[in-house]
Amino acid sequence: MRPGSWAAGLGATVVVAPHPDDEALGCGGLLALLHQAGLPVAAVLVSDGSMSHPASGLFSAPARRAVREAEFRHALTLLGCDAAEPLLLGLPDSRVPRSDEEPGFAEAVAKLQDYLQRHAAATVLVPWRRDPHSDHRATSRLVQAALAAMPHAPRRLEYVVWAWERAAPEDLPAPADGVQGFRVDISAGLRPKQRAIAAHRSQVAPGVFTDDPAGFLLSEEMLAHFAGPYEVFFEALAP
Repeated sequence: MRPGSWAAGLGATVVVAPHPDDEALGCGGLLALLHQAGLPVAAVLVSDGSMSHPASGLFSAPARRAVREAEFRHALTLLGCDAAEPLLLGLPDSRVPRSDEEPGFAEAVAKLQDYLQRHAAATVLVPWRRDPHSDHRATSRLVQAALAAMPHAPRRLEYVVWAWERAAPEDLPAPADGVQGFRVDISAGLRPKQRAIAAHRSQVAPGVFTDDPAGFLLSEEMLAHFAGPYEVFFEALAP
């Protein structure tokens, strides 16, 4: 277990979230610790977040996007990470492009790379490369492509969201990945993390988009994975 003081060595940090709420769930505690250490934090939201409740009749897709982006900004404020304007890529929820053969990939990579450079990122937080959600894996590939084209790429830490619930054995780290896993004590950041998760009101019961009963809500079992005083990260081993 790495102490919370470890966060102070990460420098300027950019968190990349596939959907609004992933930043709070996967690394909200670390983001709070970075703020407490006085380090600048900026954020990137990859998808438009509009597909959690696609059958809502009261909220159109643009309205759902607006709600979720507002929740994202609110969560960042609660974590103390709202000093910088976030980058909202607005890619289609559930259909984030995964390669430069797909529309929107190259443009998103260029925007992401520019954002990382403008914020002089020393560290980037991104979902685990095989986190079992297609948008999370696509986000990992977007970040990988952006870093590959940077002469001095920031440190890359990979956080866990859906692997807690849905990981198959092949989704988990293997020796061939060349990564090490570790836990960080986020006790000092746990309260703001929980407040940030709750700020995503549309994703926790009773929700906001209440006219789509089949829509997505975070279950109590899922939320329990993010209630503890530590977060898990993976990082590539030095060559």
